[in-house]
Amino acid sequence: MIIILLNNFFSSFITTPKLAEDMISTSTDFSHYLVAVSLGYFLFDIMDMLLYQRNKQSYELLGHHFVIASCFTIAVSTRVWIGYACVALIFELNSIFLHIRMLLTICGFKKTDKTYRLNSLINIGTFIAFRMLTLAWMTRWIVANKKFVPLIFYIIGCLSVATMIVMNIILFYRCLCTDFFRKKDSAKKESLKHSE
Repeated sequence: MIIILLNNFFSSFITTPKLAEDMISTSTDFSHYLVAVSLGYFLFDIMDMLLYQRNKQSYELLGHHFVIASCFTIAVSTRVWIGYACVALIFELNSIFLHIRMLLTICGFKKTDKTYRLNSLINIGTFIAFRMLTLAWMTRWIVANKKFVPLIFYIIGCLSVATMIVMNIILFYRCLCTDFFRKKDSAKKESLKHSE
């Protein structure tokens, strides 16, 4: 699903360069379809988590999905902000490695396994490239284009981007701690145990 969405994302901007120039009012059927399908995925995932996955992690992910679904609902229903919503889908490039990380954990891979380590490094790299830099760009864009955005959409956009920044900083910190720092701490504890 993620690969298909990404292919459609790049196709949208390649076939309609104006989508990158005017991300507020430019819309194509293809880009509109891309955001609508993504909205459907997020709504389905929300329902799945509400019905079958009630834990602390799912509540955080529900918050993320709710913010995205709210913004995408506005874009799909008004056909405004389609380009901006398409840019937000760049995050999904990193989601590939976040999901692989979860699957490796479920399959019993240790954090010291080469496969897990390689995925951890790619995950951190893509997190910075496709989440943090995209969020920085989205923040800069919305502030720079404030005069072209109706106040209510500007407020929703700013609140959504701010929420995503906080959530992604927390997620990034957790990935770093779990995959890189805790291993060193546990290795120190293990060496102290052997020295006693």
